[in-house]
Amino acid sequence: MKIGFIGLGIMGKPMAKNLIKAGYELVVCDLNEAAVKELTELGAEMAESPLEVGKICNVVVTMLPNSPHVKSVVLGENGLIKSMKEGSIVIDNSSISPIAAREVAAELAIKGIRMLDAPVSGGEPGAISGQLAIMVGGSESDFNEYRDLIAANAKSVVLVGDIGSGNVAKLVNQSIVAINIAAVAEAMLLGKLAGTDPEKIFDAIKAGLAGSNVMNAKMPMMLNHDFKPGFRLSLHKKDLQNVLETAGSAGMSMPFTELAAKIVYELVETGDSDSDHSAMLKYFEKLVGKEL
Repeated sequence: MKIGFIGLGIMGKPMAKNLIKAGYELVVCDLNEAAVKELTELGAEMAESPLEVGKICNVVVTMLPNSPHVKSVVLGENGLIKSMKEGSIVIDNSSISPIAAREVAAELAIKGIRMLDAPVSGGEPGAISGQLAIMVGGSESDFNEYRDLIAANAKSVVLVGDIGSGNVAKLVNQSIVAINIAAVAEAMLLGKLAGTDPEKIFDAIKAGLAGSNVMNAKMPMMLNHDFKPGFRLSLHKKDLQNVLETAGSAGMSMPFTELAAKIVYELVETGDSDSDHSAMLKYFEKLVGKEL
């Protein structure tokens, strides 16, 4: 069975490579010709459009930047919906609005095409190592049928609920991550300004209650001012917009997330769009006039 894979960006390309390593035959499609060439050299087949992918494959994985991209690839003029057969399935690893995920799934269902929304967490390092956390929304039977395929990129795969629930879980994740990064940056700068080496503080507290995967992953980057993107600020901005829109539709205010979003928005607007989200440190450095 051939698996379609659409979206060979910073996350999608290593994820597609992991599927090849796991023994799956891939048909890949992306606007980035270099990324497509890299995958075809590993044995993947190339398709010119989502429409073509859908003609060849009954299972298609998508990994795209945001809701409009998913809608275009799945529902557009040359979209998967035009060519995929009844009973086939779209597994969307993109991080999009839960509302958009449900809308796409509803349109596919009219044609008898199934869908799982399965956003991921772990950034580029997790994608490369195949150690992502994947949160899934959809039917239990579909989840069980394709769990092994999803798990080829994961250390954790959890069915959260019905369609859209995967992206609800991802929004919760992204809110917590943003707030954590901001807290680490702000507090570590306090340590520096109070006359103590932040690296020593990190060593002292990382095994305690303040320790977290966020701190372990992002503190070394902050110490080295190495903001090469594992997850771009522009993408975190998109996710936080989706968080706050979803909160608004639920009638909830999120003051901590709003503050984190303000920091991310400002950094994106002032030139750090392509920096890793650990670059939230730069906001606080500017605020206090000192570097970590």
